[in-house]
Amino acid sequence: MKLTRRVLTLLLALALLSGAALAEMVFDGVVTGGEAQYVLAPFGGVMDTVSVRAGDRVQPGQVLATIQTTRVYADVEGVISGVFGREGDATEGISERYGGVLFIEPTNKYAIAASTEKAYNRSENKFIHVGETVYLKCTSDGSHRGTGVVTGMGEKAGEYNVEVTGGEFYIAETVSIYRRSDYAESSRIGRGTVAAAKVVAIKGSGSILKMHVENGDFVERGELLFETVTGTLDGLYAPGNEIICEVSGIVAGVDAGAGASVEKGGKILSIYPDEGTRIEMQVRESDLGLVQEGMTVDIEFNWDLQRVTRFEGTVTGISYLSASAGNSGEGGEGAATAAGEEPTYTAYVSFTPDESVRLGMTVLVYTRDNHDTAEGLPAQAAGDGGETVQ
Repeated sequence: MKLTRRVLTLLLALALLSGAALAEMVFDGVVTGGEAQYVLAPFGGVMDTVSVRAGDRVQPGQVLATIQTTRVYADVEGVISGVFGREGDATEGISERYGGVLFIEPTNKYAIAASTEKAYNRSENKFIHVGETVYLKCTSDGSHRGTGVVTGMGEKAGEYNVEVTGGEFYIAETVSIYRRSDYAESSRIGRGTVAAAKVVAIKGSGSILKMHVENGDFVERGELLFETVTGTLDGLYAPGNEIICEVSGIVAGVDAGAGASVEKGGKILSIYPDEGTRIEMQVRESDLGLVQEGMTVDIEFNWDLQRVTRFEGTVTGISYLSASAGNSGEGGEGAATAAGEEPTYTAYVSFTPDESVRLGMTVLVYTRDNHDTAEGLPAQAAGDGGETVQ
């Protein structure tokens, strides 16, 4: 008849316990995670990605999740002429003080304030369309010519604004504006005065997480300028939008998945650190004298019947509250005793796990003799493993 290693081990242990001088014992235990460590949001926002799930093993330096940022882009082409915001700054405060987080001097350096007052006397010339291309010619001698685009309407009827997209002009120079490239008089839609294009202020909202440009950079329209997040950053410190793991361990649970909103300091996920992994085993009242805090024990895992996996552990504590008292409310231990059950107490054993250890695994815990760490254990458990018990 074949016996499993676990059954044989228990039978041998029971046989050994019949000797009055024997002090070693074997206990059933289970791997637990101890106290979970929370991973908190460094700032508020919306979760972009969460790359782990409950039960995953994680290592220091691993990216656990990312938080979405608000990206601010250039709305004109030009040169960055002033950067007043720094990573960690609140954009609202910087904009209030300086007028913007940064400024862009547009490539199109001229702007024209125009009106239809001097337009050719045709009804269609009184209707201006935002976005239409126009042609410009100075009124003095016609030597300065260029192109532009209508960017908006003025406050009064007939007023409109033109951004010069090509050509050179003098500041304060008067130009006529045409719809046709041949400058036909019948296509004249008005006149205007050339002025320097206004520097474009970029403001944004929230706190600056990352700057992508610096003073003097040339940017195209649509180019990324900086990223912001909601809320404030501690000590003007911008940690980035990636949540990095700081310990090795097992993910206990995910509190905020992708798309979830989190506040600064909110829980994203929790981890059982390897350093907190321990064995919990139940010790009967009659066996309490055989288990002492600080004693060294041997831990044997049962998941692989082809080989013995063993660790060394240390008893770190024994609960003063019996399991029955802790689970029975006011009746407590008395209820269990009345049913004829011997009270048991939870003992805790610390050890250093490897990647083969999973939370919830069952183990056998052997107490040790003071003079010989292997003496008194069943032969298979005391060895290095690798053999099958028949």
